[in-house]
Amino acid sequence: MNRSLVGAFSALLLCGATLVGAGAAPAAAASPGAAPAKAPAPAKVSAKAPKAVTFAGTVALSNCSGSVVRTPGSADTDPALVLSNGHCLESGFPGAGEVIVDKPSSRSFTLLTASGGSAGTVRASKVAYATMTDTDISLYQLTSTYAQIQSAYGIKALPLSDSHPTQGSAINVVSGYWKKIYSCNIDGFAYRLKEGDWTWKDSVRYTSACNTIGGTSGSPVVDPASGKVVAVNNTGNEDGGRCTLNNPCEVDENGTVTVRQGINYAQETYGITKCVTTGNKIDLNLAGCALPKP
Repeated sequence: MNRSLVGAFSALLLCGATLVGAGAAPAAAASPGAAPAKAPAPAKVSAKAPKAVTFAGTVALSNCSGSVVRTPGSADTDPALVLSNGHCLESGFPGAGEVIVDKPSSRSFTLLTASGGSAGTVRASKVAYATMTDTDISLYQLTSTYAQIQSAYGIKALPLSDSHPTQGSAINVVSGYWKKIYSCNIDGFAYRLKEGDWTWKDSVRYTSACNTIGGTSGSPVVDPASGKVVAVNNTGNEDGGRCTLNNPCEVDENGTVTVRQGINYAQETYGITKCVTTGNKIDLNLAGCALPKP
């Protein structure tokens, strides 16, 4: 996961070191790696010109970043969803194996304009889903629909991609908390990413240019070729530690552990689209839904 904002501010004051973003916890990163990241595969060439990635649709939490998102099947009249990390919950980190569904919440989010200014405030009615098991996500259901948000603020939700991200492709990590956009490429994928008590599957590994810091946890990872969200930023190895808090390690199919100091990671989000049904309701029993169940 990502390092807390307190730790982030301390590091910034001391030496400008970079940390991966989180408001409360898991790891962050910023210096040359202990184990070199392999060179990214060439990105696929898109016939379409990249879309301009802005802050429109992103949100700032009290401790993290996030975004208003919708699935391919979401309707304008559905209550909107805000995506962030499980470790960004106001109630603290979910334990290993813990899954939260339909928990009341009145948390507020600052909705941002394209330039990063405040468009207004949106509010949650509940935590529709959250976990730090297999992935690190939280989905808040808002009291407003997509249509109401667009009418009131002129802001559209960010679309969630329903396909696996591609190695080598360009990405933008858009932090609503810091109002900063990081640009890099997908270096590859970690079969398992382990940090403290938590283990995540098939995590996105960035190239070193995305040196995200504390507070960027929960930022949408946007593919500029499609304008869609392909992952959610969540952690990085800060100190070169091995599988400890703020120092995640990669574990391959054979159990071999690799530590990449200064390298940051995200959790794929295409699986979310397989678990949302009519009315933007989370249904973990849908065919194809692989999100952990309570």
